[in-house]
Amino acid sequence: MNVTAGQVLNGSATLSSEGILPERIIRAMFAAGEISAAAAPVDGQIQPASLDLRLGEVAFRVRASFLPGPEIRVADRLEQLKLHTVDLSEGAVLETGCVYIVPLQESLALASDISATANPKSSTGRLDVFTRVITDNGLAFDTIPTGYRGPLYAEISPLTFPILVRSGSRLSQIRFRRGQSLIPDAELEEIHRTQTLMSGGNERIGGGVQLSIDLEGSGAGSLIGYRAKHHSGLIDVDKVGAQDPLDFWEPIHRRQRAELILDPDAFYILVSQEAVHVPPDYAAEMVPFDPLVGEFRVHYAGFFDPGFGHAGAGGIGSRAVLEVRSHDVPFIVEHGQTIGRLVYEHMAERPEWLYGEGIGSNYQGQALKLSKHFRAPA
Repeated sequence: MNVTAGQVLNGSATLSSEGILPERIIRAMFAAGEISAAAAPVDGQIQPASLDLRLGEVAFRVRASFLPGPEIRVADRLEQLKLHTVDLSEGAVLETGCVYIVPLQESLALASDISATANPKSSTGRLDVFTRVITDNGLAFDTIPTGYRGPLYAEISPLTFPILVRSGSRLSQIRFRRGQSLIPDAELEEIHRTQTLMSGGNERIGGGVQLSIDLEGSGAGSLIGYRAKHHSGLIDVDKVGAQDPLDFWEPIHRRQRAELILDPDAFYILVSQEAVHVPPDYAAEMVPFDPLVGEFRVHYAGFFDPGFGHAGAGGIGSRAVLEVRSHDVPFIVEHGQTIGRLVYEHMAERPEWLYGEGIGSNYQGQALKLSKHFRAPA
């Protein structure tokens, strides 16, 4: 007998009525047909509070990004906008400055009280690959409404490095949610008092846990970030530790003042002052702090799973790596400037394992760190 996600939730005496669905329930959704794919999930695809999404067999290069809108299927818009079809079965290069739409292997038949949101994976964001999920009848990117039934598509636009992808590559991830699970600031204050959501830096809560930028490093001459090089080589998104970072990145070292001028349309990897903590009963997502504080975007990849930075999962001292791109004009950021915030949500139940607990988590315990595709600097 198939068991739905709703039945799994209602059958547990330990569950909150609302929250982010953990890996146990995601597996139940596969079993019940609420998530379907031609192939069963592979090792590491289901994370403590999210599911990695796999690219399908083809990519369509299109003239421009789009949202289908009410009563319009993505497939119908593709017929109007596609320029070229790319076979991904043996691997193919997605070039910078181009927009591609890729049907994903996973499709959904959600229950009436289950919604979802999507984000680029951390490794995708750190390559400056702009990736969003779209649905039939979609009115917003990365947003899957309650009860959605239909296919999923990834919009992919490499902005700095050309990338090699293939069917099965995982660039995006999705979180499933029952009801309203966002934690208000007053409750966050209490959780911080008892479980320490951040340490070091400014330690402020307002619209979530506020994060500031570390431009001091360990003193004069220390490494504080990386700036991406243009006209560099190709990155295979499925190969770990294959690239020399100096072929793709210019290290940034602190000089006299703890500040940095962001050049328009350059891409930077920086790091937060604060060490952050996502306790086991919560999940978090990074969102931009406020568009009025500066013309830049921070953190394409936003999901922080339960256990990130958790001492019991080997993550004490983990900091948030910031993917930063300035727009239109040069902009100076200074050490300690607030640049983003983590919003926290309740889990529907504690996951059976945490981020960093032997599941191939690449960024537990991190400080300033490039994506998994690069060898550690000598």
